[in-house]
Amino acid sequence: MNIDRPALDVRLVPAAVTSWAVTAAGILWPAGALAVVVAAAIAASALLRWYSVRAPAADRDGPEFGAAAVLAVALVGGCFALSIGLRAHDVRHHPITARVGTTVTATVTPTESPRVLGGGRLLFRAALRQVAGAPADGAVTVFAPGWRSGEVTAGRPTTFRARIGRPTRSDLTVAVLTAVGDPTVGRAPAAQRLAGHIRSAFAAAARLTLPPDQAAMLPALVLGDTSAVTAPAASDFRTAGLTHLTAVSGANVTIVCGVALLSALLVGPRIAAVFAFLVLIAFVLVVEPSASVLRAAVMGGIGLLAVLSHRRRQAIPVLSCTVIALMVGAPQLAVDVGFALSVVATTALVLVAPVWSARLTERGWPRPLAAAVSVAVAAQLVTAPLIAGISGRFSVLSVAANLMVAAVIPPITVIGTAAAVLASWWPAGAGLLIRFTGPELWWLLQVAHRVAAVPGASVPVPSGVAGVAVVAVAGVALVLGWRWRWVRLAVAACGVALLAWTVSGVVGSS
Repeated sequence: MNIDRPALDVRLVPAAVTSWAVTAAGILWPAGALAVVVAAAIAASALLRWYSVRAPAADRDGPEFGAAAVLAVALVGGCFALSIGLRAHDVRHHPITARVGTTVTATVTPTESPRVLGGGRLLFRAALRQVAGAPADGAVTVFAPGWRSGEVTAGRPTTFRARIGRPTRSDLTVAVLTAVGDPTVGRAPAAQRLAGHIRSAFAAAARLTLPPDQAAMLPALVLGDTSAVTAPAASDFRTAGLTHLTAVSGANVTIVCGVALLSALLVGPRIAAVFAFLVLIAFVLVVEPSASVLRAAVMGGIGLLAVLSHRRRQAIPVLSCTVIALMVGAPQLAVDVGFALSVVATTALVLVAPVWSARLTERGWPRPLAAAVSVAVAAQLVTAPLIAGISGRFSVLSVAANLMVAAVIPPITVIGTAAAVLASWWPAGAGLLIRFTGPELWWLLQVAHRVAAVPGASVPVPSGVAGVAVVAVAGVALVLGWRWRWVRLAVAACGVALLAWTVSGVVGSS
């Protein structure tokens, strides 16, 4: 039985795509390219307007794309082109470029916790505060050989001698600073000191309660803190297609805000929405606002405002507003791969997964299984091209691995978040909660390790644009050909062959 679904409201989509495309073009290309991108966006919106008018009424799905929408695209394109053009000009002509190759005393404020690279080097992004005693601003990347891990934290002013180099990426970064000597570290704002204390207390409680591999993974899953994750574990997660679990994103925000909204049973929906909004702000401060966290947080905040105003939440308009808002507040996200992965995955979960889940349910699949399979396949389908372009590899068993661990992620997130709240003032209570995450973490690590050990679990593909195109074309061809029985049989045969290869490899190694 076919169920009529509400039409999707996509009127904000052209404006959101235009803001993203124009911002990315302004960062990556010369100023002249902005006019071409804006003109192309207006032409595309005018074509949609023409199709909306000419299409028969019976074929129209959703609100009509009117002349106001075309005008909105032109206005958004022009405003964003002017804004990013000025911003990019300031970055390219920043005063620090005159000091490239010199060594000066610099003061920065880290915007994220440092990552440990090979050879004990630290890497982090920061906001510039002073150069050679003079006030300065702009985003910088800092390499710090020999600094102790944990000495520098997000929000803590840091002064050091640095050799200035040109930025290696086009992402509105004005310079790369390579530290020379030890830093002088100041005092972070109270909110960030509290967030850092929560993170460190939670990690300490995990180390006291769990085996080393599980203790390293729990903060990564709950707070995105991957500083203690070993290289073998990170490699297993990457090969198995589970790396996204260690990057706090929409799933974590949804679980945390969903639990907070349960308070509506006691205090009503409006007070519960306010409480969830406060929880969301605290959660973002603790995990630090990465690209995926910002996207999920802004989308969650807009959704909570919809609850407060009693307006029906529609995912596509909310996601479109999120993209536009972030292009205004954090334009560097336009060229951030993590942000792109987050947006396309959310779009697939909103547009594709429900349709596939409904079709599987109509064919007799249990509803929870249909939803789980549809979500895993849809997310893999749209993110695989970008991941392949970045890494040069394609995870064959990603869908299977994600399905096998899907049931343990919500309890790890909920229990782990509660333990993180308790860790700073009641370590014993936090430790008790953390014990309940042990079996789930064991299962997750076992799945990642065993899937990564399967011969052919990850196959090489071209990197860059070629890899994106190859995997995207293959994915589209698979979706279009799935209706034919011989395609499904071929996929099943490949699965059987892969299983036989795995068994032969295990037997041969034993």
